Amino acid sequence: MKRGPSERAPQQARRRIVLGSAAAGALPWLGLTGCTRSDPPKPVEAGWVGASHERGHLLLSGLPATKSGALPAPSVLHRCAAIVVGGGIAGLAAARTLARAGVDDLQLLELEDSTGGNSRGHTLAGMRCPLGAHYLPVPGERAEDVIELLEALGLRRTEHGRAVYDERALCHSPQERLFIGGGWREGLLPPVDALPQAERAITAAHYRGFAEAVAVLAAGDAFAMPTSRSAWSPALDALDVQTFAAWLDGRGLTAPALRWYLDYCCRDDYGAGATQVSAWAGIHYFASRHGFRAPGAGGDEARDAWPAATADRDGGVLTWPEGNAWLAERLAAPLAGRTRTGIVVLRVREERDAVVVDAWNAATRRAERWTAPQVVLATPLFVSARLLEAPSAALADVVARMPHAPWLVANIHVDAPLDDHPGAPPSWDNVLYGGRALGYVDAQHQSLAPYAGPTVLSAYWALGGGNAGELGASRTALLKQDARTWADRVVAEIAGAHPDLPEKARRVDLMRYGHAMSVPVPGLRSSAALRALAEPQRRVHFAHSDLSAYSVFEEALFHGTRAGRAAAVRLAG
Repeated sequence: MKRGPSERAPQQARRRIVLGSAAAGALPWLGLTGCTRSDPPKPVEAGWVGASHERGHLLLSGLPATKSGALPAPSVLHRCAAIVVGGGIAGLAAARTLARAGVDDLQLLELEDSTGGNSRGHTLAGMRCPLGAHYLPVPGERAEDVIELLEALGLRRTEHGRAVYDERALCHSPQERLFIGGGWREGLLPPVDALPQAERAITAAHYRGFAEAVAVLAAGDAFAMPTSRSAWSPALDALDVQTFAAWLDGRGLTAPALRWYLDYCCRDDYGAGATQVSAWAGIHYFASRHGFRAPGAGGDEARDAWPAATADRDGGVLTWPEGNAWLAERLAAPLAGRTRTGIVVLRVREERDAVVVDAWNAATRRAERWTAPQVVLATPLFVSARLLEAPSAALADVVARMPHAPWLVANIHVDAPLDDHPGAPPSWDNVLYGGRALGYVDAQHQSLAPYAGPTVLSAYWALGGGNAGELGASRTALLKQDARTWADRVVAEIAGAHPDLPEKARRVDLMRYGHAMSVPVPGLRSSAALRALAEPQRRVHFAHSDLSAYSVFEEALFHGTRAGRAAAVRLAG
């Protein structure tokens, strides 16, 4: 999952939440082929990790049922004060908020065998690595819930009026590099001097044009994170009803290098390209954090073009070998006695005095019934719509227009440092220009070892594609094709910059997410129905990053905390 553009050529990292790719023949938009070496090395070991997707599909395929087709009668009955359904970042935040409000009698029900959602971690060859989101940008002043959490975890403190972060968690340099023109260059924005001569002048002009447009739109607190704290206006409505690609076309911003980079950013943060996401989402990626400054722009004049809230931050990010699992595990630890994993919630029914939650325990293979006066649904909105016995018109409206992008995360164990091309040195984030994948992250980048050695490369693929048809085909391929096919595809992509990878790779562990993150398509973020779902409810509260129309840690934490507070207030009243 990503966010945080870089204006300094840009030295900014992005969040990856989960990706995947499908067979090149079935999905030509991926532009991927198998390894072209005449004498390919012996295939590395490969396998899927994480819970089987079939567990989540129980909502669609059904369970052992009575002859009438009804759900099996519950064999276990539970009562408590509050139930949180879903153990991703939003669910963990909601449960944490309830517990901190003094609600001790609460239970968190999670489908998978571990909590964390898109921020889970993994261990490969004894090394920690991410299974999804792998970093958190240094928060802006509006992200109050993130700041509170970081201070509680000892990652941030204030000295002489300035925020100071734990150096061990701040991403070490070098942070980012781009493989272009046969070598590595610092940053991820394609350098003008690395492009064909015929593209250089127009690319430089279009870089400046885009930077100027973003600076104008970012004025007046129009963009903030979490996005609920933005100063929404009719101008943002107008941005939200068109695609980012159409908005760029309308301004003549067509330079191939700029369009590749902007499409890359959209895929990184939203799971789909600029032809699918709204212009609001495309601008939000930059304006909500560090803006976009064309190469060569600098000095006081350039800095003065940006609001003070963004101009004084340098694009720093917090990261760990296991990615955001470091945060998720610390959110989950105090809730260990109140968390039930392997629980497939099947139906939620709101009654006059309580909410009834029917579920299937995957371990005991028994139906269970949970009852509580307050419930937080920290599940994707399309899942919430299936769970609720009587979903609202607003929920049905949002679900009908909200697609979700599939992702694949591949962790590759390499037993020796990879050979490198000239240019920028090995970095935390490494991207191939023109590639359809999102590059790879070195999971051992934060290590203080004095020399390079075996490591894990975490490769990310966003599978939303350029339109709804490509998204659907990608999801089918992700779920149907075997781990060997995907591992070969991932290794072949990175081998474009590291031809020795096939010989040094020992194992590839793959994590697939069929519905990883909502895609902020035109008209979604400005929807009145979406805003209504984030309002306090009577007994069933919604808490998920879907409520912001896109998926990042800050939005999930915000909505989970908000919903937890609303439920706690209802219980106290």
